[in-house]
Amino acid sequence: MKSNPRTLNRTLDSPDEDIRFYLFHGYDPAQSRAQAERLLKGLRAEKAEIAAASLKSDPAGLADEARAIGLFGGKRALWIEPAGEEVAEAVEALLQAGAAESPAIAVAAALRKTSKLLQLAEAHPLALAHQSYELSERDAERLVEELAAQEGLRLAPSVAAQIAAAANGERGIIAQELAKLALHLGASQTAPALLDSEALEAVGAGSDGEWIHLGDLALAGDATSVADELSRTSGLEPIALLRTLQRRVQMLAPLRAKVDDGRRPGDVVASAGKSVFFKEKELVTKLLSLWDSPALARVSARLGSLERQLMRSDSPPDVEAVGEELVAIARAARRR
Repeated sequence: MKSNPRTLNRTLDSPDEDIRFYLFHGYDPAQSRAQAERLLKGLRAEKAEIAAASLKSDPAGLADEARAIGLFGGKRALWIEPAGEEVAEAVEALLQAGAAESPAIAVAAALRKTSKLLQLAEAHPLALAHQSYELSERDAERLVEELAAQEGLRLAPSVAAQIAAAANGERGIIAQELAKLALHLGASQTAPALLDSEALEAVGAGSDGEWIHLGDLALAGDATSVADELSRTSGLEPIALLRTLQRRVQMLAPLRAKVDDGRRPGDVVASAGKSVFFKEKELVTKLLSLWDSPALARVSARLGSLERQLMRSDSPPDVEAVGEELVAIARAARRR
C-alpha cells in the first residue's frame, strides 16, 4: 500500500508489525535512505544487509532470511540497497510466505509507474511504499535548519537558503556540507557555533572546486582522459573528489527519473532552469543519455562504500583506490 505523507513520521516511529516489506524510492536517494534509517530505529532492529544480485539468482532467499531467527536472538531488518526490478520476484515470495520474523527494507532510485516492484509494494496489504519528491525551496531550507541543529550549528540569516541552493535540495549533499562546516567551526550540540556566510566561503561549502572535471570525464566514459588527468594531477584529495562526484550523481538522479518517465534528456535539462549551469547543459544531457536510474544508484552506492573504506585505518592507498574507481566508472559508461 502507499504511505500517507501526513502520517509518515508516525508510521516510521511506530511501525505496524504486520508489514513485511517497506519500499523507499524516489528522486532523492539520501532522503529515502534517511527515512529507511528512521524506520530501522522505530523497529528497534539490527540491519542485516542483503545484496540485490543474490536475490535475483535466489528469489526464495529473502523469504528464507525473513523466517530465520537472528543468531543472537535480537530483532533484525533485512536491508536491500540499491534495490531494483531484480528483487521483485523475491519480494513477491516474501509477501506470499506463511510467516516472517524479520521485515525487509528496500531503498531504490526513482521507479517507473510500470515497475513490477513498485506495483507490488503499493498493492499488497503487507507492504508499504513511500516516494520521496524533490523538496520545495522552503522545505529544503527547513531541512538545512534541522540538520544544522543536529550538528550544533546556529545559522545566520540567509545561510540556510545558500546551502539549500548549492546542494540543489539534496539531503545527502546538505548533510555532508554541514558536517564539514561543523568540523571547521568546532561545533557540537554541547558547544554550538554560529555559521555565517564568511564560514561558507572559507570552507567552500557547496562548491565542487577543481575535481568536478575529473568526475565528469569518468561519467562521460573518457577512460583515456581520466588516466591522463590522474597522471598529471598533483595534490589529489580523494575524499573531496569522491564527494564531488557523489554530488554530481545525486544531481543527475532526479533528472534521469524524468527521462525514465518518458521525457527526452534535452527537454529535461531545458526545463531544469538554473539548477543546471548553462555551460553544463550539453554535458548533463549526454550524461542523462548514458546513465539510467539503477546505474546511477549503483555508482552512488559504490562511491559511498569507497569513501567509508578510505576513512578506515586499514584502507588501501587513497589515490590509487580512487583512480581505479574513476577508471572503472569510465569503462562502465563506455559499455552503455
